[in-house]
Amino acid sequence: MFQKILVANRGEIALRVIRACRDLGIQVAVVYSEADRGAPYLELADQAICIGPGPAPESYLKIPRIIAAAEVAGAQAIHPGYGFLSENSKFAEQCRESGIEFIGPPVSAMEKLGNKDKAKELARAARVPTVPGSDGIVTSDEEALRVARAAGYPVLIKAAAGGGGKGMRLVREEAALLPLLHQARAEAEAAFKDGSVFIEKYLERPRHVEVQILGDQYGNVIHLFERDCSLQRRHQKLVEESPAPHLPDSVRQAICEAAVRLAKAAGYYSAGTCEFLVDQQYNFYFIEVNARIQVEHPVTELVTGVDLIREQIRIAAGEKLRYQQADIVQRGCAIEARINAENPEQDFRPSPGTVTVWRPPGGPGVRLDTHVVTGYRVPPNYDSMVAKLLVYQPTRAEACAVMRRALREFIVEGIHTTIPLHRQIFEHPAFLEGRVYTTLIEQEILRPRRSASA
Repeated sequence: MFQKILVANRGEIALRVIRACRDLGIQVAVVYSEADRGAPYLELADQAICIGPGPAPESYLKIPRIIAAAEVAGAQAIHPGYGFLSENSKFAEQCRESGIEFIGPPVSAMEKLGNKDKAKELARAARVPTVPGSDGIVTSDEEALRVARAAGYPVLIKAAAGGGGKGMRLVREEAALLPLLHQARAEAEAAFKDGSVFIEKYLERPRHVEVQILGDQYGNVIHLFERDCSLQRRHQKLVEESPAPHLPDSVRQAICEAAVRLAKAAGYYSAGTCEFLVDQQYNFYFIEVNARIQVEHPVTELVTGVDLIREQIRIAAGEKLRYQQADIVQRGCAIEARINAENPEQDFRPSPGTVTVWRPPGGPGVRLDTHVVTGYRVPPNYDSMVAKLLVYQPTRAEACAVMRRALREFIVEGIHTTIPLHRQIFEHPAFLEGRVYTTLIEQEILRPRRSASA
C-alpha cells in the first residue's frame, strides 16, 4: 500500500480523497492554486503545495507542476479526482514514467475510450448497442448528408474529443445540417483542439442511465449497478439516483452486463462509468465511458455499501478486487442533488462570491459532500458546484420526502444557488412519478415557469 498520495484536484473531491486516505492510514498531500489559498479543507491534509495562479491552465492543468509537487511531497501516487487532468492519458503516462502511480485506469484503456468514435468501435466489437449513425468521424459534407438521411432526422452532431455539450448541435431538418455541422466543428476545435465530429440519431425524450464499474489489474471486472442521471440542463447533470426508476429488471441486467463486457474489452481497471441512452421502448445505446471517478459516485456507495475511492486506491496499489459480482447488492434508493453556485433565474449564470451564511441540512438519511463553510469564497475560476446533497431511504418515495426536508433546511446566503430549482424538482409530479428524461427540466419545469412570468 502507498505511504503517501498527492491529490491533484480541489474542492469537494479533494476533501473526499483526503478523507479516504485518512481512513486507509495513508499520508496525503494536496495541491492548490492561488484562488484556493486558505480553503479550509487544505488544513486537513498533511501537506498543501501551491502550484500556480487561479486560472486552471496555469495551475490544475499544469502537468509538470503537479508531478513536481508529488516529488517534493514524496508521494508514491497521484489521485486526479474528476475533471481537470483525470482523463488525460498523457498525464497518466507521465506520472508513471516519473515513477509515480496514477490512481486510475491504464493508459491503453484511456486511449481506447477517450475518443468517442474509437470507443463506439470497441463497443460494437463487444456486442454493446450503439446509437445509429456514422461509423466514425464524418469527414465531408457529402458524408454528413448521407449519414443523416440514413439515420433519419432529427440527428445529433457531437464532438469526438470532448463532452459537456461543446461541439454538439441538434439538427431537425436537412436544410440546417451543413451550417450546424460547420458550427460544431469550429466549437470543437476551439474547445478541444480537435474539430472531429460524428453524427448519430437523436432520441426523443431519452433517459441517461450509467453503470458504475470496478476492475483490478488481474482482469476482474464487476458492475455496481446503474444510476439514472436524466435530469440535466445544457447536458450537465443536476440530479442522479439509483436504482433507475421504472427500469425493467431484464434491462437493468442487460445494460450492466454490457458495461462489464466493454470494460473487459478495453482492458480496463480502476473505477469507471459506462454511459447509455435509453429510449422509451427501453432499448439502450452506449454513448461514452468516463474513465475516472464520477461526481455522482456517492449514489452508488449508498446503495451498495462500497467505498469507491478506497477501492480505487487499493486497486492502484496492486491489490486484487475484494468483491465478486454476487457480493454486490443494490439496496434501497439513493438520490443526489448537485448544488451549484448559479442563478437559475438568470439562465444559470455563475454566482461566485463569499458565502455569508451556510446552514447545511442533517438528520437521518442525509449525506452532504462539500468543502464549503460560512465565510468561504467561491472563486470564479472553476466549476460552480459547491455541494452534493444526498439522501438514502428504503424506497424512492421516502427518499424524495427526505430530500424535500433537507432542501428546506439548506440555507445559503451571499451567493445564488440551484437550491430553489431543486425544491421545485422534488415537488414536480413528473419527477415524483419517475417519468424522467434528459430535457424534463427545460420542457416541464423551466419553460412553464418562464411562460407564466412573461
